[in-house]
Amino acid sequence: MKKIVLLATITLAAFTLKAQTPKANKIGYISTDELISVMPDAEKADSELKEYQSSLAQQGQDMMKELNDKDSLFVRDSAKLSPSMKEIKKNELMSLYQRVQGWNQQAQEMYQQEAQKKIAPIKTKAMDAIKAVAKESGYDYILDVNAVLVGPPGEDVIALVKKKLGIKDATVIETVPATKKH
Repeated sequence: MKKIVLLATITLAAFTLKAQTPKANKIGYISTDELISVMPDAEKADSELKEYQSSLAQQGQDMMKELNDKDSLFVRDSAKLSPSMKEIKKNELMSLYQRVQGWNQQAQEMYQQEAQKKIAPIKTKAMDAIKAVAKESGYDYILDVNAVLVGPPGEDVIALVKKKLGIKDATVIETVPATKKH
């Protein structure tokens, strides 16, 4: 009887200790920058942004050409103009010059807004895939390698997330040149 009570006590103590032992967290790492760079949506967005940037640059060049043309006309015709007309033309040139100067800042802001608009859905799609992989594979944490300087050991989950997004890795065949025998 004492043996049964002792065995039951030991078994109960073992279960109690096991229940109190904290579960080890499963941790994964990923480079979201790398993931986003290989997403087909990102390539398309990059191409569209380059085209948009080119369009903005062309508008700036057109404004500069207009300014230069009007400045040349003013210099050429200023001797023929009355003082009041010279003042009007000078003011027009100054206004156009200020528009050209402001255009660079405005174009940069427009580009940043367009980039945010194009990149936001791509980031959301990447995050949704990362969350789905975490849930499906039992990860408690998935950390971005670009934000972690020191962390616990974990697994690189980029291959799992690429698979989830349907992105095929390009197979790299590494060849090693044969060594010459003397």
